[in-house]
Amino acid sequence: MKKYRYPLLFLAVSFSLVYCKTNKQNTSQSANTTTTVAKAETPAEKPGISPFIAAEKTIAKMQVEDGFEVKLIASEPLVSAPVAMQFDDQARMWVVEMTGYMPDTIGTGEDIPNGNIVILDDKNKDGIYDDRKVIIDSLVLPRAICLIENGILVAEPTNLWFYEIKNDKAGKRVLVDDKYTEGGNVEHQPNGLLRAMDNWIYNAKSDKRYRHIGGKWVIEHTHFRGQWGICQDNYGRLYYNNNSQNLLGDYFPAGLGAWNKNQRGVAGYNEKSVANNKVYPLHPTPGVNRGYMRNVLDDSLRLNDFTAAAGPVVYRGDLFSDAYQFNAFVPEPSANLIKRNILNEKGYVVKGEQAYKGREFLASTDERFRPVSLYNAPDGAMYILDMYRGIIQHKTYLTPYLKDQIGKRDLTQPLSAGRIYKIVPKGAKPKPVTIPDGASELVKLLGHSNGWVRDRAQQKLIDGKYNQTVPALRDAIKQTANPLLAIHAIWTLEGLNSLKPEEVVNWIKQPSWTYRMQGLAVSPSVITPTSYQQFASVFDGLVSSNDTLAAPYVAFLCKSIEKFDPEMSRGLLNKLAFKYPNSRYVSDAVISNLQDKEEVFQSAILATVIDPNAVINKQLTRVVTAVRSAQGNRNPEMLKKEFPKGEALFTSVCQTCHGADGGGVKSLAPPLNQSEWVTGNKDKLISIVLFGLTGPVKVNGHVYQTPEVSGDMPGIGYDKDMPSEDIAQLLSYIRRSWRNNADKVTTEEVNKVRTKLTGREKAFTEAELNGI
Repeated sequence: MKKYRYPLLFLAVSFSLVYCKTNKQNTSQSANTTTTVAKAETPAEKPGISPFIAAEKTIAKMQVEDGFEVKLIASEPLVSAPVAMQFDDQARMWVVEMTGYMPDTIGTGEDIPNGNIVILDDKNKDGIYDDRKVIIDSLVLPRAICLIENGILVAEPTNLWFYEIKNDKAGKRVLVDDKYTEGGNVEHQPNGLLRAMDNWIYNAKSDKRYRHIGGKWVIEHTHFRGQWGICQDNYGRLYYNNNSQNLLGDYFPAGLGAWNKNQRGVAGYNEKSVANNKVYPLHPTPGVNRGYMRNVLDDSLRLNDFTAAAGPVVYRGDLFSDAYQFNAFVPEPSANLIKRNILNEKGYVVKGEQAYKGREFLASTDERFRPVSLYNAPDGAMYILDMYRGIIQHKTYLTPYLKDQIGKRDLTQPLSAGRIYKIVPKGAKPKPVTIPDGASELVKLLGHSNGWVRDRAQQKLIDGKYNQTVPALRDAIKQTANPLLAIHAIWTLEGLNSLKPEEVVNWIKQPSWTYRMQGLAVSPSVITPTSYQQFASVFDGLVSSNDTLAAPYVAFLCKSIEKFDPEMSRGLLNKLAFKYPNSRYVSDAVISNLQDKEEVFQSAILATVIDPNAVINKQLTRVVTAVRSAQGNRNPEMLKKEFPKGEALFTSVCQTCHGADGGGVKSLAPPLNQSEWVTGNKDKLISIVLFGLTGPVKVNGHVYQTPEVSGDMPGIGYDKDMPSEDIAQLLSYIRRSWRNNADKVTTEEVNKVRTKLTGREKAFTEAELNGI
C-alpha cells in the first residue's frame, strides 16, 4: 500500500513516467524581472489533441527566464527516450535510453530488451551532437550509469553491472550487485549512480553506496534517500526529492549516521531543503493521474503542486551569473516545467525558497515535453534530458481518468522520440572543457570555476592512480586562495590513499567552517589504530570549546573511535548529550551510535541532571519504544512461505512507502503496523488497496496529512490484470505481519468488493470509508 502523492514522476526510472536578468540580484529582485515567453494558453482554452511537435519547433513553445535561451543539441533519431547520462573527458554524452517504458497504457512489451547505452558526439564541434554510437544494447529498462576507471556501471533491474570499455566497445561484464533494485517496480527502484565528492557512488531510492577498493566492489549501507535523481553541491552535500517534494537534502556527510537499525530517521538527513511545492504550469495540465481530485488542479486546470518531481541539479557551472550559484533546479515532467530554487546555508543547515512566484525558470505549452533529469556540463551550461512522450505514468497506478485523458488527446504514440537541450545565457557560445591526461594539468583543474570539471579531474586522478601528483596535492590543501581547489585536493588524496592524519587534524583546527567541515567529513578514512587517540583528543577539544557547528559531526565520528576504544567513544557521547540535550541534530547523531544500547544509555543520562523533557530523552524514548514493539513482530520468513504472492506484491508496490517494518516512511506514508485500517474492517482495507486513499487519515489517534506524508495513496485495482488472488494474499500478508494479528482476506472477498465498486475511478476519503 503505497502512499505517493501522485506517483507520476518516476518516470525516469524511479519514475513513474507516464507520467532575470543575468545580473547579480536577490530573490525578490529576480521575482520582478521580465521574461520572454511563448503565447500561453488561457484558462478558457480547453485542451484537446496534444500534437507531436517536431524537435526544431519545440523551443518556440517554451518560456525561459529573461537573459537565457534554450538550445536543442540532440533529438530523434539520434537519441530515444533518454533518462540518464554522463559526459566523458571529450565532452561526449553517454546516454541511457529507456526505450521500453510504457509502450501503451497497459505496458505491453515492457520486458522486451530494447534499451541502450549510447555515445553521442559533436563531430564538427558546432555545439549540436551529430553522431550516435551504440555501446551496449538489448537492455531491459536500464536506468542509470556511472563512468569509472576503465569502464561503466550500468543499472539494469535487478542487477548492477560493470562493463569494461576499450575503444568504445563493451568487453567483460562483472556483476556488482544482483539486488541493486531488489523490490519496487519500474517507478520506484534505485537509480542515480552519483559519484560524489567523497569518492563513493550514491543512489536515489536506495540505502546503498558503492566503491571500487582494492579490485573489489564494496557495498555499504547508508541513509535511504530520494526517488528519482540525485546531485551534490560544491561541498559534497547530497540533494534529491520524491515525486511530491520540491527538494530534499542532507546537511551532513552522506556516509555518516546510518548505523542504528532501530532509529527511523536521523535529523540532518532527508531534510526539506525547499518546503514550498507550488508549481506554475504555462498551460492547463489535466493529464495527471489524480487530475479529477480536489485541489490537484486549480480553476484553470493547471497543476497546483509537484506530483512528479524528477532528477534535480545544483548548478555548479561557470556560465551563469553569480545570482545562479547555489541554485537548485528541479524538473516537473507532468507540468512541463523546470523549477528554480535559491539555497542558503546557515552553519550546517541548508534551506531555500523558490526563485519566483507565479512563474517558472522554464516552462512549455507542449504537453509532451517531459524533462526528467538535469545536469551540469563541461561547457558550464545546464543540460536537460527530455523523454518527449505522452505517457509518463506506470500501469501499476494508471487511473481510468488518466487513461481517458491519454485517449482523448492521443498521447500514446509515438514512442521513439527524445530530446536533449541546454540552457545558456543569451548570445553565449560556450566551449566544453576537455579533460587532459597530464598530471599537472589535472591538479590545476581541481580549482576550475566549473564544478563538473573539478569533479572529473578528481575522478581521473584517482582512477588513473596519479600518485606522482601527491606532492602537488599536498601543496594545494595548504593554500587558501582557492578553497574549492583545496577541498577537491584533500578528497583526491583520500581517493589515492595518501591522506595523512596530521593533514586532516590541521583542517579540523582551521577557524574557517568551510575547512573544518571537510576535515571532519574526511576523518573516518584516516582514523586508525595509530591515530584514533589523536582524533579523539581533537574532538574532545571541539566540544569543550563550544564548537556548536562541529558538535553533530563529533557525535557521528564517535563511531570511528568506537572501533578502537568503546569507552573513549562513550565518554565523548556522554559529554555531547550533557552539553547539547535539546539539539535534535546532536541528539540523533549520538543515538546513531547506540544500536541496542539505547535503553542503557537513556537510564544513565536520566540518573544525572538531564531534564526528562529534553530532546535527547524524547528521541531515545521513541527508539526504545520502537525496539520493544519490534520484538513482538512475527516471523517474516514464515509469512513469506504462507503468502508468497502477497509478500512479492508488498515488496514491489508497498514497501518503499510504508517501510519494510511497516512503520511508515517520512514524507511518504503512515504505518501499517498496528494500524486499525489494516487490521479492522476488511471491506475498507480492500477498497483502499483497490482505489486508493486521499486526504488526511487518522491512524492510532494521529492524523497524517501533507507534508508529513503524501496527500494521496494510489490504488492497484485500476490494473484489470491484477489477480484478486494476489490482492487477497497481499492483504493477508500485511494483516499478519509485524505485530498485526488479523484474519486472512480471501479471493472471494476481494472479488465481492471489486464487483461492488465496478466503474469507480476516484480514490476514497476517510469520511467515505467510515460509511462502509
